[in-house]
Amino acid sequence: MLESAEQHRNALNEAGFEMLIRCRTQLEKAKEAFINHDSDLAEEVIFNETRVNALDLKIEKDCERFLALYNPVATDLRFVMAVLKINYELERIADHAYNISKYVVEADKKIPAKLLKVLEFDKMSETIDSMFDNITTAYEEKNVKTARKVFKKDKVLDKINLQSFIILEEEIKKEVSLVQQSLILFSVVKKLERVGDLIKNIAEEIIFYTEAEVIKHRKKK
Repeated sequence: MLESAEQHRNALNEAGFEMLIRCRTQLEKAKEAFINHDSDLAEEVIFNETRVNALDLKIEKDCERFLALYNPVATDLRFVMAVLKINYELERIADHAYNISKYVVEADKKIPAKLLKVLEFDKMSETIDSMFDNITTAYEEKNVKTARKVFKKDKVLDKINLQSFIILEEEIKKEVSLVQQSLILFSVVKKLERVGDLIKNIAEEIIFYTEAEVIKHRKKK
């Protein structure tokens, strides 16, 4: 039996949500592995990257099929374009989780707790978790107000990222043996800041789909 446009659309929506949860889980595990230097958990993230990639390709093909079969317009067109773009941003988040996990597997030393503390790594991690809460709710409920909450939170990540080099430079001056761990931590902080940008992009797509409002290139007041 041929599926209807509505059935196809519902399946796409569910696949997009599955991708969101899967990529969020990958990042959460990667952060946990990094903080605890848990190489087994990091290996799990690396292994599961192939599943993320497979779902990414499936969603792309299903979106292309939806466009070809139904020639959607208005809301349906915005929906399928949003799913495509959200899927792309999520796959990039999963890539960052993969790369963070590789650091854990390849590095021979745990990042000292004092470095994580001075860089406010916990605050950065919690902010990302909160942003993911927002876009998860916004995706499920098509809630624009919740989607917009991520923009202010992303500024927290930007601030931590901007301060990270100077802070780590000072820590290295105090203790030269921290060079390797500091460089790895600096790289991970940059990746998490980028994850924040990607989450913000997802929020923009949810807003675009729901309200036909393009805010990506809006000039700052």
